[in-house]
Amino acid sequence: MTGFGRGEASSENYIVSIELSSVNRKQAEVITNLPKSLAEHEPKVKKQILKVISRGRVNANISIAANDSLEAGLALDLEKANVLEHQFSLLSKQLGREIIPNTTDFLRIPNVFKTVDLDADHILPLLEKALANALGVLVEMRKREGADLKRDCKERIDVLTELLEKITAHAPLVLENHRENLIKKLQDLDLPIKLANLEEDERILKEIALFADRCDISEEITRFHSHLDKFKEYLSSNSAIGRSLDFLCQELHRELNTIGSKANNAALAHYVVTGKTEVEKIREQIQNVE
Repeated sequence: MTGFGRGEASSENYIVSIELSSVNRKQAEVITNLPKSLAEHEPKVKKQILKVISRGRVNANISIAANDSLEAGLALDLEKANVLEHQFSLLSKQLGREIIPNTTDFLRIPNVFKTVDLDADHILPLLEKALANALGVLVEMRKREGADLKRDCKERIDVLTELLEKITAHAPLVLENHRENLIKKLQDLDLPIKLANLEEDERILKEIALFADRCDISEEITRFHSHLDKFKEYLSSNSAIGRSLDFLCQELHRELNTIGSKANNAALAHYVVTGKTEVEKIREQIQNVE
């Protein structure tokens, strides 16, 4: 699911800011952007995020700033600066005129001004606190999106439940229609069979029995009903259910395919197409579910 969270923690010397953004993804992935001096803490950051995020791609942008002044992050090599000043003084004597170094001259000398390495151990507690704050905001935002997805899925499950009731009610008519169509075709072909005994003829009864076995969808209806109940149960759970719902959608789609191929009936085919459309819509939504 998508979301954004920002957290901050500070001490006397440092301010740690973290921005987390998540986008939809089937698996869990964490991308971190840490200062090089804190690279050793990257596994800890990822582990803390993955404790609460099990699905989606999370980008973590982490910045460290000095608190109140630059002295906490910048140092001056005074010895090098004095050497440079002295060398310009000697040059002035050699040339017989005064040459005064300017700011650019000092900046050209490597490491006259240098950054102080961050104290990784001192910053770690700040990093963990800022990350916890950012995760709290991110998770809350994802929960609100999850509530919307849950409501949408429930509405579609209700549609599938109504379709299942229609399929269940119409299923017995499939065999009856086949029996009537078979008798009518035999009558139309004017086959040498006594019309009065058409419904008692052993060959007709055998054909009807074979068709009844082929078009029996009672097992598929039972499994479909069971999958719907399980789906509703998962929607009421507080645990990570995204992958489980994805699997159930595959099973619902499979049962509908089987019902459509076995029943061989126009009305049932219409229900099956409608049902598969709803299942696909649910499947698209749950790709975003934790």
